[in-house]
Amino acid sequence: MSSVNIHVHEVTRVEGHGDIVVNAKNGKLEECRFEVTEAPRFFEAMARGRRWDEMSHLTSRICGICAIGHANASLNATEDAFGITPSKQTIMLRKLNFHAETLQSHILHVYFLVAPDFFGAGSVIPLAASHPAVVLRALRLKKMGNDMADALCGRKVHPISMAVNGWTRIPTKKELLKIKQMLKDREEDILETVKLIATLKVPNFQRQTEYVSLTSKDSEYPWIAGDIKASDTGTFKVQDYKKVTNERIVKHSTAKHTGCSRTSYMVGALARVNNNYAKLNGTAKDVAAQLGLKVPCHNPFMISIAQVVETAHCYVDSFRVIDELLDMNLKDEEIVVKPKAGRGAGSCDVPRGILFHDYTYDDQGRIKDANLIIPT
Repeated sequence: MSSVNIHVHEVTRVEGHGDIVVNAKNGKLEECRFEVTEAPRFFEAMARGRRWDEMSHLTSRICGICAIGHANASLNATEDAFGITPSKQTIMLRKLNFHAETLQSHILHVYFLVAPDFFGAGSVIPLAASHPAVVLRALRLKKMGNDMADALCGRKVHPISMAVNGWTRIPTKKELLKIKQMLKDREEDILETVKLIATLKVPNFQRQTEYVSLTSKDSEYPWIAGDIKASDTGTFKVQDYKKVTNERIVKHSTAKHTGCSRTSYMVGALARVNNNYAKLNGTAKDVAAQLGLKVPCHNPFMISIAQVVETAHCYVDSFRVIDELLDMNLKDEEIVVKPKAGRGAGSCDVPRGILFHDYTYDDQGRIKDANLIIPT
């Protein structure tokens, strides 16, 4: 009778901290789990008593990579609670800002966390020595996304210009044209990224699961708002998010687990592409075909391929959004907010998966209760 116990302490190249535990006995796997070892940060408790205009700035600190997404979800929740419908100008600026975040986040994951495995490197550091052109391309693309966000919302990380029902500062025509030029300058890098990923052999591993993401009633690929789509159970309003989540505490992890009709579900790029393939633009669909991504796809290793597909979508769509913003002749809009008692739910589909922010306000516009369900 033999047993094998494996404990990988501090898995590298993941966005966070975690261990892998594997126990086998007599040739049979008895246990395999991923343990999140990060200390809980209690953002829900920190939110209590906070004013409505503090929430997006507080919750953006949940994650430095998807700070714009958390700010968006927070703004959506507050606007839902107060019965606010933001202007088209506000929404279009949020879309462009979100594209900036998605571009830099996907590039970070594909190049810095995944590519070293395919090239046989321990990390991006030795990869820079063996494949300097690849790493320099990654840095240029990552910088492009961060610089776009900086021009739009005042910071590369943790936006300050986005506000409930508006923007505290509107980008100028010159700044929008500068962003457009940033994108044009990186066209060759985007094309080379697709060529590079096409040469990689992705492991063939099939694991069917449920896919949860946002979806939209129109042709727009959903990022900053929409309904919830669960591949097993259907479509739900964001306010009904608890119908697709059963958040619970597990002994082996400091992160809460959640599921829907199964014990777990998948979020992120592959879930979005599986649920919304028809809403991708033509360029993204062409990239999907080049990289062999067909929906429904049940290979979790293809999530990096889905990220490249979404990168192509966001890159091309950014030009469309910029041109529409230029045609709108942006102007400063008065930000009118009348706090009131109520409850609101907001959601965004950040690069690594769908976020839920649920706030209950008192009549002074201060948080009485907050619930955050977040994969980041």
